[in-house]
Amino acid sequence: MSLEKVIDKKKNDLSKLIDKKKIPEHVAIIMDGNGRWATKKGLPRTFGHNKGVTVLKEIIKSSKKLGCKVLTVYAFSTENWSRPKKEVEFLINLFGEVLRNEIEEIHQESIKIKFIGDLTPFPDSLKTVLNRSEDLTKDNEDFALNVCVNYGGRQEIVKVAKKLAIKSISGEIKPNEVNEELFNSELLTQGIKDPELLIRTSGEKRISNFLLWQLAYSEIYISEVLWPDFNENEFLKAIIDYQSRNRRFGGIESLPNKSFKGSYCSS
Repeated sequence: MSLEKVIDKKKNDLSKLIDKKKIPEHVAIIMDGNGRWATKKGLPRTFGHNKGVTVLKEIIKSSKKLGCKVLTVYAFSTENWSRPKKEVEFLINLFGEVLRNEIEEIHQESIKIKFIGDLTPFPDSLKTVLNRSEDLTKDNEDFALNVCVNYGGRQEIVKVAKKLAIKSISGEIKPNEVNEELFNSELLTQGIKDPELLIRTSGEKRISNFLLWQLAYSEIYISEVLWPDFNENEFLKAIIDYQSRNRRFGGIESLPNKSFKGSYCSS
């Protein structure tokens, strides 16, 4: 029986199809489609962002329950500043409101939260909330939630290159000492394992300047579902598809099993 038919048959209990020995340790998600979801329903785009927060809470719980150890989400890119001013202001206020309301529960669930990106343009009130949230949860070990805010992959790589160039000029390091390991140690994600799986919602087939260095060997799963309609079942579909892949890392092995749905790129 094909994987497609098995999933159709057990669509109400996808957890039975999960191989607990092949759970990706680190999953990254581009949470795309909030505005389009709201517009399609004749609602302001802000409604989509609010619904997106609810979905994120569900996926955090689902990934933690499944056995993943790290979840990294793209919440606000460096390009998002070009959106209408009112929408940007809403998003900034939403970040602060959600954290104030949810951080105690996040802490009680032993989740460590980290904000990845350039926080300097944000209001001091928001930066205070972000810093307090990180400080409160810094010793939690059960699960890590990385939230990318005002983040851009190209900008991160350029920043690391400049930092290493300065160290080389000052004599702190020699040019021939620059390698992948040293470069990794200067990234905003230093100490965090690269994602095995990237999920992008809304059907868009691009990574939009997200973790360009870190996603070099990640499996990519494209869901046609807009983020506000994403749920645990859709998340499990991505995990099942991931588990059907053959992660070769440039080597040669047997061909992977056919995936049931969705588009992906595999290295």
